[in-house]
Amino acid sequence: MNSYSDRELLEMFRKSDTKNYAFNLLMCKYQERLYWHIRKIVISHDDADDVVQNTFLKVWSGLESFREDSQLFTWLYRIATNEALTFLKKKKTKFLLPLVDVEQQLCRTLETDPYINGNELQIKLQKAILKLPEKQRVVFNMKYYDEMKYEDMSEALGTSVGALKASFHHAVKKIEKFLEED
Repeated sequence: MNSYSDRELLEMFRKSDTKNYAFNLLMCKYQERLYWHIRKIVISHDDADDVVQNTFLKVWSGLESFREDSQLFTWLYRIATNEALTFLKKKKTKFLLPLVDVEQQLCRTLETDPYINGNELQIKLQKAILKLPEKQRVVFNMKYYDEMKYEDMSEALGTSVGALKASFHHAVKKIEKFLEED
């Protein structure tokens, strides 16, 4: 597959004869990164697949009007993050579960999901991350796992760099405390 820049993909998408091809290339370019970003939020492989599909449906319908005020990948991350958080909120509402019960359910998924492999320390880290408030969890995952710059995270999440640094700092402190306690 040729490696197209985001700008080239957007130009191709805006032409009717290359629209579908451009979107397929865009999916190939970003699908795996978005999957793992979403997976860290929703934990379950099947749920992550569903959320990725919903994300790309939103991207398809919104790409025509994408104004390029931000980078394409940060726009995609924003959609993916919102879709993942919306999915979790719907899950809470559907089952009338308080947040703590949803966290416990996600922890059980960590332990039983055949798609999750890792040593005991990795699973312990994931459990610690699940104990974080949603925003801190998303910020921690984007910084620690996705190695995103604060400026890109700011663009994707619509939050100031200072607030993101504070969220990450608090998340790290909470994770350290959780790991020390167990």
